[in-house]
Amino acid sequence: MGEGDAYWNMALDEALLELKRRELTRSTLRLYVFKPSAVTIGYFQKIEDSVDLEYAARHGIPVVRRVTGGGSVYHDEKGEVTYAVISEVGEVPADIQECYEYVCAGLVYALEKLGLKAEFVPINDIVVRGRKISGSAQLRRGRAVLQHGTLMYNTDLKTLARVLKVPKEKLRGKGISSIYERVTTVSRELGRPVSKEEVIDAMIKGFSRALGVELKRGELTSEEIALTRELESKYRSREWNFKR
Repeated sequence: MGEGDAYWNMALDEALLELKRRELTRSTLRLYVFKPSAVTIGYFQKIEDSVDLEYAARHGIPVVRRVTGGGSVYHDEKGEVTYAVISEVGEVPADIQECYEYVCAGLVYALEKLGLKAEFVPINDIVVRGRKISGSAQLRRGRAVLQHGTLMYNTDLKTLARVLKVPKEKLRGKGISSIYERVTTVSRELGRPVSKEEVIDAMIKGFSRALGVELKRGELTSEEIALTRELESKYRSREWNFKR
């Protein structure tokens, strides 16, 4: 379990993908928290259309562009755990949609362990009682695969609704009028506070079952740390974050 700021976390995910492409690192499940809370936006998004930048700046919420696609995400330091699976085709399905479902099964099993019935909804969401509780994104380089995503266990939905700009057309398209109807958390669905430790334990067991492996704790290698530090400056740059 790791903690880091948004720039380090996104640099590390890319570093692990690149080193996997070069066959210089092992397949990895990474569970981590954004500290402080932050927003990530998808590679193809325009930052001003996706985030209330004034609100984010006023509340000290960093905003960083991911190397993966998808939409904007609020990562709550005290209410969300992010996962990253770095693997290769063969260990995970070659078909992108099948790969999403295969990896996301880890979250479905984790939520089952926590007492919730969840389901995978294509392309890349996990829902509980029709509300989104997790979203994922994916990138491939050669045969190497990075899939990362969220699990909201106690996310402050008021802050999420304030800092993210969700197009009204997107809400209407789903037949809802408020982001509160669209997303949820583990604590909200269970009707009790859920701890980060509970969630991490369930995620480890869920991904072990889904991926069919026995997971062992490991430390970052010197190569992984060096490349992460090299990439971190990109994620801190205005050129990268405002490129669209």
